Formats: sequence, structure tokens, C-alpha cells
Amino acid sequence: MPMPTLAVVGATGAVGTVMCDLLSSRRNVWGEIRVVASARSAGRKVQCRGEELTVQALAPEVFDGVDVAMFDVPDEISAEWAPIAVSRGAVAVDNSGAFRMDRDVPLVVPEINPEQLRNRPKGIIANANCTTLAMIVAVAPLHREYGLRELVLASYQAVSGAGQVGVDTLHDQLTKIAGDRVLGSRPGNVRQAVGDDLGPFPAPLALNVVPWAGSLKEAGWSSEELKIRNESRKILGLPDLKVSATCVRVPVVTGHSVAVHAVFGTEVDAESAREALRNAPGVILVDDPAAGEFPMPIDAVGTDPSWVGRLRRSMDDPRALDLFVTGDNLRKGAALNTAQIAELLAAELAGR
Repeated sequence: MPMPTLAVVGATGAVGTVMCDLLSSRRNVWGEIRVVASARSAGRKVQCRGEELTVQALAPEVFDGVDVAMFDVPDEISAEWAPIAVSRGAVAVDNSGAFRMDRDVPLVVPEINPEQLRNRPKGIIANANCTTLAMIVAVAPLHREYGLRELVLASYQAVSGAGQVGVDTLHDQLTKIAGDRVLGSRPGNVRQAVGDDLGPFPAPLALNVVPWAGSLKEAGWSSEELKIRNESRKILGLPDLKVSATCVRVPVVTGHSVAVHAVFGTEVDAESAREALRNAPGVILVDDPAAGEFPMPIDAVGTDPSWVGRLRRSMDDPRALDLFVTGDNLRKGAALNTAQIAELLAAELAGR
């Protein structure tokens, strides 16, 4: 049987670029690869698997003959085009938020629930939010060991989560403040130095953290905080899991981090929890405070696993663990998880 054909939709964006890198470095399971983007990017050249591919404009016919279509585009474009790809015979793997909570669309993390892949009545498989993904890969093996009951989370989200414009905004702000050692010691002086160029953020990020990511939802919660709650429940198959999150944007380029307080159904032990994480797929344990070794975005960037450390049993609850997780939000948080799902589909197609 010939190798399946893959379409990468949104190939010129921040995640699409990482996707092409991944396709070049991972085991090759694809025949033809088509790179697709908006009409304004059509005709551009993209390097993938050592080939120079020409970007095609998004249109129904680009999906003809495609077996798997990976989407990394805004929600409204996925909502319109993923069903079109399916109608042309492809299975759609979508990285946007458009289908994650649709009960007829599985939300798949290959290390946790690969069996859900076959349960796709709409022909669409969803990829989780980047913050959820970094955290859930580390929490799932602990859930299997101890039975998860509750999560209290604080995220530390990188600016690349807001796209290239987020990265450019932070670097521009850092350039403006560089060298002025009085900044941050008086009210208003950082805002004054940064000026009105806030990019996609509600406040300056240089020398600051902003306790906000996403859009405003009811009762003061943000869309990012609700995503972590709803997606964690769906991925773990725990519809009643208690989850409370505070999402914070920090001046980091790439790598989302999460401080996790996890409450379980049984008593936990930090050493056996470390052992469970040491053996877990997609996880690297970096936990030696005495040697100054912690999971941090500057080390996790460009790598595939979720980095986990600062593991300790809660002082006031023998059933609770505290830990810190960080992962590259453009790799496992987006492109890598999408690629892993697509590779499982390729194996399924080859087995037919």
C-alpha cells in the first residue's frame, strides 16, 4: 500500500513552521506532503523533509487524495475547513479550540488516551490547548497510580502562545527598557518606557507578569482557565474532576509552565510518585533542588517532553502532591501532539 498523503494547513504560522521541522526529524511515515495556507502565503516556499514545497492556497480541492489533514489555524477557519477536508476523504487533526469540547470529537493525547482515536464519528480529532498538554502528560501517570480528585493550578504562559506577534512584542519592549536601571522601582515608569505598543496583551510584559490569558468569560474566569478545566476532564475521562486555574502571562518567549497542586483519592508518597514519572512516556524528571536543577522553559524549549520537578507531598494533606511542570508550547503543546496523532492515523491506514 502506498504511504498516506498528508496536508499541513497553516504551514507558514508559528506552529506550522515547527510542524515542518518535526516532519523532517521524525520517522517518515508520509508519502506526499502538501503545505497549505491562506491565499496571501500561496506560492511561498517551505522546507520540509529536505524538499522545497510550494505553499498552496486553502481551497476544497487541495484535500483531494489527502488521507490526513493537520490544521493549525484560528478556530473559525478550522470550524469551516476541517469538515470540508473530511468531505473530501481526509481525517482532520485540529489544533484549534473549535472542536475540543464537541462530544463527537475525541480529544487525544497519545501518551494518555490513544484508544479514543478510533472514536471519531465526524472524522475529526482535536488537539488540546498548549497549557493543558504540558501539564496533563505529567498528571496522567499520577492519576493512574493514585486516582486524581482535584487540581489547583497556576500557569506561567509564554508570549509565543499568542503567536509571532507576542514574541515580537516582548522583544520590542525589552529593547525599549534595556539599560535603564530605575525601571520597575517607581509606579508607572515601566508603562511609560514601554509606551502604547502592548501587542496582544493587556499590559506591558517586560519586567512584569500579567495575570490574564485568553478572553473574558462569565464570573471573571478567562477562556484559558476554562479550557484547562474542561480539557483535563475530557482527556482523563473524569467529568466531575474539580479544577481551579489561574492563568498568568510571563516574559518568556517559549515554554508554558504550570504549578500543580493535585489531590488524590489515596495517600501519596513523593518518591513513588517520582518513580511513576520517571517511567512515564513523554516526561523527563528534573528534580534536584540541592543542585539547582528545576524544570524551566529556557531548558525545555525546543525539546519534546514535559519537564517535571519540585515534587513534594503537601504538608497539610497526605493525599496531595505539589509539582512544577514546563513544556515547549509550540512542540508538545501544539505541533508534536498533532504529529503524534497523525502518525497513529498513518499506522491505522497502513493496517487496513
